[in-house]
Parts: sequence; C-alpha cells; structure tokens
Amino acid sequence: MGKYFGTDGFRGEANVTLTVEHAYKVGRYLGWFYGRNHADGKAKIVIGKDTRRSSYMFEYSLVSGLVASGADAYLLHVTTTPSVAYVTRTDDFDCGIMISASHNPFYDNGIKLINEHGEKMREDVLDGVEKYLDGEAGEIPFAKREKIGCTVDYVAGRNRYMGYLISLGVYSFRHYRIGLDAANGSSWQLAKNIFDALGAKTYVIHAEPDGFNINSGCGSTHIESLQELVLREHLDAGFAFDGDADRCLAVNERGEVVTGDHILYIAGRYMQKKGQLDGNKVVTTVMSNFGLYKAFDACGIQYDKTKVGDKYVYEDMVEHGYRVGGEQSGHIIFSKYETTGDGLVTALKLMEIMIAEKKTLSQLCEGFTMYPQVLENVRVADKTKVLSDPDVKASVDAAAQALGGDGRILVRPSGTEPLIRVMAEASDRETCARYVGQVVSCIRDKGYAVS
Repeated sequence: MGKYFGTDGFRGEANVTLTVEHAYKVGRYLGWFYGRNHADGKAKIVIGKDTRRSSYMFEYSLVSGLVASGADAYLLHVTTTPSVAYVTRTDDFDCGIMISASHNPFYDNGIKLINEHGEKMREDVLDGVEKYLDGEAGEIPFAKREKIGCTVDYVAGRNRYMGYLISLGVYSFRHYRIGLDAANGSSWQLAKNIFDALGAKTYVIHAEPDGFNINSGCGSTHIESLQELVLREHLDAGFAFDGDADRCLAVNERGEVVTGDHILYIAGRYMQKKGQLDGNKVVTTVMSNFGLYKAFDACGIQYDKTKVGDKYVYEDMVEHGYRVGGEQSGHIIFSKYETTGDGLVTALKLMEIMIAEKKTLSQLCEGFTMYPQVLENVRVADKTKVLSDPDVKASVDAAAQALGGDGRILVRPSGTEPLIRVMAEASDRETCARYVGQVVSCIRDKGYAVS
C-alpha cells in the first residue's frame, strides 16, 4: 500500500484527508499519463460516482484535471463500481475512475482507479500518481487550443451494463418475491430494474438517496431492516448491497443472514456439481470463517487463503485460473462474468442456483455451520508500531496457543482506515470475546489507541 492509495483506492473524509486538490491532480496525472499512448495525446477515461453529496464535487475536480491534460472524460453519472470496470474493459477506455467510499459513511469519499482491463490499477501507475500528488514528479504540461479535452455524457454505458446483467439471468424470476436493500447508494435504480426485468416481484427499501443517507442504517453493513422486510412480507429471499454495490449479502426465507462465506459455499458446491469449479478450488481470505473450511473439507472442495481485499482474491484467481472467490463481507468474484466483486452479479447467481436446485437459500446453506466470531476495531495513530510491538505480539501468541486447533485469532491492519482489526473464532462466543478483549486491552494499555 502507498501513502494515499490503499487496497481499495484513495479514501478519506471529504475535504479533510481527501480534497478537491487531490482529485484535480489525480485527473491531471492520469490525463497526461495515458495521453502519451495516443498520437493525438487524447486519452479516453470513464468516470462513475455514488450518491454522496461530495461525489459531485470530486467528479468536477477530476474532470477539470483530465481535460486540462488533454483527456476526454466520459461520465456514467451515478452508477456502481463494477459497472465502471465493465464499461472500461468493453469500450476500450484507457482507464476508469469510480468516486466512492464503498460502505463508509457519507462524509467519507474515495477515488478508485481501474485499468484498461477492468481490474484494480497497476502499482506503478499508483506510484506515479502519488509522486505527482507529493510534488516529486515535476510539472505536467497543460493541453492548449484543440488539444484541450472534452466531457461526454455516457449514460448509455451504464444502460449497456444493465442489459448485460439482465442477459445473465438464465431463468425467469417469475413467482419469486424478492427484497432489495439498495443502501441509498449506487444500486438504487439498477437493482430494481434488473430484478423487475427478470420477472421478480420486488420489495425495495433504502432507495431514496439524499446525499447523506448512503449506508446509514441500511445496506450490507446494516442488514437488520432487510431481515425484517423478508419476514414481514414472507419473501423468498432478500439481497443487500453496499454504497457502490460491489458487495452483496443475502437474507434467507427465515430472515437469517447469508454471509459472503455462505455464498462461497453455495457457489462452490453448485459449480463443483456442474463441473465448473476449475481446479476444484475456491479462493477465500484469511477472514473467512473457520466453519467454511470445515464445510469445504467435508465436500472435497479445496481453497486458497489470501490477504484481506478483493484485489488479492482476484490476483490469486487470475494467476491460477480459478473461477470463484471472495470475502466474508460480500465481495464475491465470478471471473467468468466480471473482473471485480459485483453485488448484482452475486445476487443473480444466487437466484440461478436457487431456481436450478429447486431449493431455498436456507436449504442451500445446509452443511455449513458458522463458528462464533468476534471482531473489534481499534482506531490507532500508527498501525505499523502496533503490529511490531513485542507485547502486542506476545498477547496474540498467547491467545493463539490457548485456542489451539479449535479456534484462531487474527490481528491485522485495515487497508482503508486507521484501524487495527482484532478477530477471534472459537466454539463459543464467550471464548472469542475473552481473547479479543485481552489483545485489545494490550493495545490500549500500550497507549496506541486514539479516540
């Protein structure tokens, strides 16, 4: 990770740690960098944004920087991160930019950079952007006269993406009653339109964005209201997305949460049965539940474990040719269809499996028992110091030894926030909480925690 760009872009509080000047300079650099590959100096760069109030501000700043460097900026307007990745790779753009802080609150925002293949941006390009932000890369010339770039309304690209998703629906959803929680974010129009087009009877909540309510008490990080909707309306299933819709969690007909690990289990078993699970392997992260691995062992499915971040999951999938992978949080990648986690694709694939197998979501989860898991986040000033402290290490080692083979403890830095995440899994929640509390107390006692 660099100074500004973490595992999922440049993220921070709008006009505090991520400012309009940052956005302008990112645009200036990308417009110049990609313009060098064209005889006329004109790069084509596509931009999407979520529903945060500050997203419009950052969009205008990025566009100013891009066109000032001679690039043409194509605007998808409010759309999902996966749609930007899709349009970038299918319409031959030099790169894509998504303005979003994903599941974070409205006052945060972020800049996600996507390469020409629809994948996370190469590290060498990010290094160049960071050097320019810090004034270490010299001056970039302004475009002049006919070389100045233009702005193009490209809502047609978003509509093509929606058509692509509808085409993935191999079965009619007629007779299915489905709840959708759009998190007042990027999927607020797309999700309903797609499920309606496929024949479902949809019940939509949190699809009235006002610039401030994105992710607020809703979506994949606050799934309780979707659970209530499914039970109240006796729905077959519910799907909850996050602010930029690259995540999806589900709710089964009993009102129970279906996590990303459940989804990996369901997809892995179905693809294994259909002969589509290349390498007989599913890619997970170190945060996947202990119970998932026991369930995979029982049905003969192998697995890889990567660092946390769909970036690392995708890299492992590409390197070895695997077809499905993801995170417990709901970033699920089906590499046949997308180059990134896509919440809408995940929902469509779950519907396909339900219909093909003639089973409910609860039935599809049979054979997988979640281990109790406790996670506590500690806000710190310096993540590196915490993780290198001998006393903190000793506390973690002691917890791991005590848990033995019946559980585990994991301490890691957040890739997007100034947090240390302390997680434990064991046969009961009380044991998890005890060992998480011991490690967190050590971090606090050493003076690393900040309010």
